[in-house]
Amino acid sequence: MLVGTVMRKIKSRTWKKQRYFKLQDDCMTIWYKSKKAGNTHSTFSVGDVEAIREGHQSEVLLSIADEFPADRCFTLVFRGRRGNLDLVAESAEEAQSWIRGMKKLIENLENMGEREKLDQWIGDWFKKADKNNDGRMNFKEVQDLLKMMNVDMNEHHAHRLFTMADKSQSGTLEDDEFVLFYKMLTQREDVLRVFQEYSVDGQKLSQSDLEDFLREEQLEGGDIEQHTKQLIECYEPSETAKLLNAMTFDGFLMYLGSTEGSIFNPQRRGVFQDMSQPLCHYFISSSHNTYLMEDQLRGQSSIEGYIRALSRGCRCVEVDCWDGANGEPIVYHGHTFTSKILFKDVVNTVGNYAFKVSEYPVILSIENHCSVEQQRVMAQHLNHILGNKLLKSTLDGKAPIGLPSPEDLKGKILLKAKKIGGLEESFNGMVEDSMTGEVSDEDEAAEIDEDNLHRESVRRRIKVGQVRSKQRLSKELSDYVVYCKSVHFSSFKHSRIHSKFYEVASFTESKARKHLREAGPEFVHHNSRQLTRVYPSGFRTDSSNFNPQEMWNTGCQIVALNFQTAGEGMDLNDGLFSQNGNCGYVLKPSFMTEAEKGFDPETKHVFLIQSFFCLGHCMFVFKVISGQQLPKVNIKEDSIVDPLVRVEIHGVPMDQAKQETRYIENNGFNPVWYDTLRFTIHTPELAMVRFVVEDYDKTSKNDFVGQFTLPLSCMQQGYRHIHLLSKDGTSIPPSSLFVHIRITELE
Repeated sequence: MLVGTVMRKIKSRTWKKQRYFKLQDDCMTIWYKSKKAGNTHSTFSVGDVEAIREGHQSEVLLSIADEFPADRCFTLVFRGRRGNLDLVAESAEEAQSWIRGMKKLIENLENMGEREKLDQWIGDWFKKADKNNDGRMNFKEVQDLLKMMNVDMNEHHAHRLFTMADKSQSGTLEDDEFVLFYKMLTQREDVLRVFQEYSVDGQKLSQSDLEDFLREEQLEGGDIEQHTKQLIECYEPSETAKLLNAMTFDGFLMYLGSTEGSIFNPQRRGVFQDMSQPLCHYFISSSHNTYLMEDQLRGQSSIEGYIRALSRGCRCVEVDCWDGANGEPIVYHGHTFTSKILFKDVVNTVGNYAFKVSEYPVILSIENHCSVEQQRVMAQHLNHILGNKLLKSTLDGKAPIGLPSPEDLKGKILLKAKKIGGLEESFNGMVEDSMTGEVSDEDEAAEIDEDNLHRESVRRRIKVGQVRSKQRLSKELSDYVVYCKSVHFSSFKHSRIHSKFYEVASFTESKARKHLREAGPEFVHHNSRQLTRVYPSGFRTDSSNFNPQEMWNTGCQIVALNFQTAGEGMDLNDGLFSQNGNCGYVLKPSFMTEAEKGFDPETKHVFLIQSFFCLGHCMFVFKVISGQQLPKVNIKEDSIVDPLVRVEIHGVPMDQAKQETRYIENNGFNPVWYDTLRFTIHTPELAMVRFVVEDYDKTSKNDFVGQFTLPLSCMQQGYRHIHLLSKDGTSIPPSSLFVHIRITELE
């Protein structure tokens, strides 16, 4: 890799061009250039690469599988929404050396300590600013660097720091001198203040000082003495201090910047919830139009959509099936200009990626527009490709009396689709065959038409109350629908009397909103017994998302979002499912699963009900202290952000709230606020907290800088760092906020 290799970069069957790829000496940057394009070249960081896929594991490489063997092909998958890089090496050996090398480099990066990551980041900036590549930096280069790093510093002050760091008095800063300059620049007075408050001698935290801090400030319980020793061992860089069982300021800073010092409780990161309750007791991470990479009218359909969703812990993906050429069913957004992909390729992809991130069940939500003949082909593909992963009958082979649990269904793929008859008939041989099995057409097209989407030209008009068209079903496909039979919803009363536990109703967001406003407690009760799917309105042709929180407030489990669209909706989804091992299943609060409790998410008197549930409502006091190395949002060289922090509470209507700090002018590097925001929260079990940093603009809309979202129940108290994420949910180290949090129960 260090020597360099010529490989083919593939964009399509017809676009295949040779590029020279080389790993730079820093072992962190890949440099590549075209053989023809003279001096123009591109680079990307190893840290930008999320995964390496071997063989024909992308749409592009599948399309040229007949031309290049799998052992020469591989795909680099980038973080966020950047496109993949598909490559073909000259030989299988060359491909393997790059695949193994990249995997090793990514692993090294992931195993770096906080200090190494920071050193790496400082080194990157040094290289960017050292315009003439002489390994040293003059004052002009330092001034340019400060602007690049988002800090607008008084020239006199900057020169004073520069002179202090220039120990060799050469008029330039070299490696160690630059690190010293950076340290002076980033002196954390805010953290030093906390350190000195708990340090008896002002120089170090003794073991008992640190124990006091953990107990009084961080509100940690358990074996504090043991935990203190572990923190010193793990984060203290000075061997002398370790021998004294003490922590220096550097160690304290390292601890506060680590995962243990972060706002998210590490104990909530792994699977910690009871996974043996019925499926309907869980919120399930769910995707809408999973095959789309862009909007719903012209977007590209791609198996990449399934790979990305499943890799993010999604457990319910949507497959929109239509008759295709040569008897092969296809997947696309019907009656639109979106491109088409083969159903069997989707099934193959789901089979390959379903359980890489989570072992808990995946639900294939099938929207079936196919003829009986092509439905039979679908059934064959599902059976042949998925084999034992596909759930084809009830778990114990007997007629069930309730939904199984995620634990029971580990490693299984379930079909959610229309079904001829019910589960009971399949156990007494009463099922009709496909020629007579007619079932109402419950597809999204019908729902969208009911929402008065004016598409008479491309879709038949279905008026509310009109008898729905009938669609014939293939018995083979119907038989694979076990615990998730798609049905039309009549009313909560009808469901209470007639519906079966394995029946799933789907609602557009507007229908769901209407039900939760008119019959909140009944909706919650319905969702304590069976699964409900909610999906975005057909009017959202740009694939935007609704706020999923109000659907979770009523206990809806399958709240399907457009995973391809960044923003508040996906931030909340990522935040909710970041707990419990990112396994895609989060247990609902007990007052939503115990049907007799009568929880009403819409009521203005939630606290009256809550005294019945013994839930404490609480005061959440949040002090925004400072920010660190916030990213620039404006590409203009001389623009510096004016950051403000907004804290948003998403929960039941009574708890919805937003508050902001003031903005700090011209400082995205180390802004300091010390602003306190207070919120009263009535239903903490359902509350999500979203922290948003914006660049204040008095003349137009503020620009987004970064965000972090998590459930209130996963929050650690005390002094914490919030490690910010970009718009598309990827990390942007070392950008963070330093905060202090107190949650107190109110009587």
